[in-house]
Amino acid sequence: MTTDLFDQRRVSRKLIDLSGVWRFREAVLDVNESQIITHPEGATRMYERDGIFFKHEGENPTGSFKDRGMTVAITQAVREGARAVACASTGNTSASAAAYAAQAGLRAIVFIPSGKVATGKLAQTLAYGALCLQVRGDFDAAMRLVLEASQKLGIYLVNSINPFRIEGQKTIVWELLQDLEWNPPDWIVVPAGNLGNTSAFGKALVEARDAGWISKMPRLAAIQAAGANPFYRSFRENFAQRHRVAAETVASAIRIGDPVSYDKAVASIRATNGVVEEVTDDELMIAKRDIDRMGIGCEPASATTLAGVRKLRAAGVMRDSDRIVCVLTGHLLKDPDAIAKGDIIEIEPDIRAVEKILHHRATEDTEGPL
Repeated sequence: MTTDLFDQRRVSRKLIDLSGVWRFREAVLDVNESQIITHPEGATRMYERDGIFFKHEGENPTGSFKDRGMTVAITQAVREGARAVACASTGNTSASAAAYAAQAGLRAIVFIPSGKVATGKLAQTLAYGALCLQVRGDFDAAMRLVLEASQKLGIYLVNSINPFRIEGQKTIVWELLQDLEWNPPDWIVVPAGNLGNTSAFGKALVEARDAGWISKMPRLAAIQAAGANPFYRSFRENFAQRHRVAAETVASAIRIGDPVSYDKAVASIRATNGVVEEVTDDELMIAKRDIDRMGIGCEPASATTLAGVRKLRAAGVMRDSDRIVCVLTGHLLKDPDAIAKGDIIEIEPDIRAVEKILHHRATEDTEGPL
């Protein structure tokens, strides 16, 4: 396989080629095209702001990167004759699983942690018709339960521990390399929760290098929230010990204390000479505000990438001249409750009221930042 084939498909109008996953199908899954369950997904945009690239996976059909892995996992579930699929989720996986299961005519059962799922994500899951089981406990408790249910009840598991999910998520990296005309960046920065993407990204880069698609290996930077940082703690000890924590962070998508893809993520960091960093909730929410005001927008977990870049630059790990791609994993509207209240000012239906407000704001702008 050469990148020429992938580039030809990028301009194709065939449904299968419109998918940013199945465009790379020979390197994803050996399957007859007629069996593929695709919306299609992928083909997300790359934005550049202030010298940093942002690959926005929130532009997938259900608003997160999960669709990339889910199209492959659900395709495989259908091939294996599954009648029901299940996942544990903080919201994005459940929304994606429910949508793709509905398309395939499968029953979706999702296990969510009690009180820990953003309203927008839960609404999607219910709208797509999934059976939603709210577990009295955190995500890790829900994950343990869905693993047991899958083993004992014969339900097909679609969490990122499923290797077919990883095959789909690899294409995030391949597509961003294609966006850059196969000229690899110095860094690819990714939020780190259950570590499926960290695992997938390392696999994608090793395969791209071995296939001769890229001339150098980008470094991975996996960024965790400080309140959900078991991978960061292990990295600080050169992975001598696997840590588990009671996770708590505003970034609900990565509020995970015992990531299931830990071992493969370690291999990815080592294969790419990567790093793991942590950022506080305050740091990531400042970064989220800045990404939102760039006209891009993202959910809180995605903003760990920009917050991480700022921290790694300050520490001298990243240079200002480095080409950096931040992967934004979820859409702005995934967690609307996390959006800071903006300028909503009630006024009378009178032009003088408008003039008064604008004059007041102009005066404030000359006196300094709001």
